[in-house]
Amino acid sequence: MTHTQRRIFLVLIAFLLLLMSACQTSATSNTTHNTNNGTAATVPKPVPPTLLPNEGIDKCPTALDSIPGCLTPHQLREAYGVENLYKKGWTGKGQTVIDVVSFGSPTLKQDMDTYDQTFGLPPIDLQVISPLHETEYNPGNSRSDKAGWAGETTLDVQVIHAIAPEAKVIVMTSPVAETEGTVGLPEFLQLEQYAIDHHLGSIFSQSWGASELTLQDQKGQQELQKWNAFYLQATMLKGMTIFNSSGDNGAADYSDLQSKHLSTTPTTSFAGDSPWVTAVGGTTLTHTGTNFTEQAWSNSGGGFSRFYMTPDYQKNLPADAQSQAKNRRGVPDVAADANPNTGMAVYQGGMWNAGGGTSASAPVWAGLMAIANQMAGHPLGFINPALYKLASQPATYARDFHDVTQGNNSFPPANVQGYAAAKGWDAVTGLGTPNAENLLPDLVAAMHK
Repeated sequence: MTHTQRRIFLVLIAFLLLLMSACQTSATSNTTHNTNNGTAATVPKPVPPTLLPNEGIDKCPTALDSIPGCLTPHQLREAYGVENLYKKGWTGKGQTVIDVVSFGSPTLKQDMDTYDQTFGLPPIDLQVISPLHETEYNPGNSRSDKAGWAGETTLDVQVIHAIAPEAKVIVMTSPVAETEGTVGLPEFLQLEQYAIDHHLGSIFSQSWGASELTLQDQKGQQELQKWNAFYLQATMLKGMTIFNSSGDNGAADYSDLQSKHLSTTPTTSFAGDSPWVTAVGGTTLTHTGTNFTEQAWSNSGGGFSRFYMTPDYQKNLPADAQSQAKNRRGVPDVAADANPNTGMAVYQGGMWNAGGGTSASAPVWAGLMAIANQMAGHPLGFINPALYKLASQPATYARDFHDVTQGNNSFPPANVQGYAAAKGWDAVTGLGTPNAENLLPDLVAAMHK
């Protein structure tokens, strides 16, 4: 065989090997979707989870008999169209949600074991990270403050796990209490930068906030500039999706750093007011058997920012919403159950309670996002433009969202006139609550266009 013949022979062998490899890949790979940059990402076919004995239970523990509106994880998934996705294997597997809190909970692991066993959920993949080596600072200087954060942490994690049972949850704890003004915000920013630098996950769940009225001074504005730069980079360059509760004081919020005086005028809070964040408001979710109805929760934070102008994705909202906004960022973007009287059963420190507040609604959406990223095969990143685009099409909106049209967030304790829930977007429940079975596939498709 001449040198030329040998070269031709080797080229043919190489071509055959390449062809065989391509055929094998085609035979074993699953559906692919185009990512935002035009490349193809292979999406593993989901494997339906093995159902445990108590999975699908529709009765809260007897300790909650005094709260007839209490929800189990199964009922919460049913209400928001997640259960059918769960049965098909869309469970958040392979995804990580990062929950950012102060202090954390010393009983979290034990509480999660009891919670999972009670409701037949798979054991949670849980990690707690405390990378900040600073002196503990708690302005309230009381055990009750730390107990409150322990309850917050447990609520966040159990709601996320209820919605996306096979997603990993990383709890990042700060030794500094986040209260009002800039207190605790620099430490939270360090935690989130650490999470991105160490590639810990693609979803932030934030159930905290500081009233805009406490961030108006120079120190507050300088801190917000740092967060704005970080959020821009996190969402647009790092593929992060960020959810933040809209607050639990209706259209009002605190006006002082000690959280003693409520404002007498409508206001919103950071970080839900940020245009780079998906702000989550609250509803009252009632049920009779498998029939669910919702109205706005009266304590749901919502309104218009004094710091941020209307982002592009809100500029096509109907005229009545635009006239209310007056070129200001509207809050929230979406909503989920937040009324403690209709909340999900939560186990913490040896006791059962019904979880509530928009601190419960933001983790619902964080769990949904884990499923959406699993479907896409990659982090979807900044979803707000896609959410509003889907909602702008009447047929798609009716299919993807539950439009909440009853209730308001006027806040009598502060004598503040709030906003009414209305058809389409409103400053109490945003675009509404999810019908995940339709919304998540539509969201993935919209992000790929």
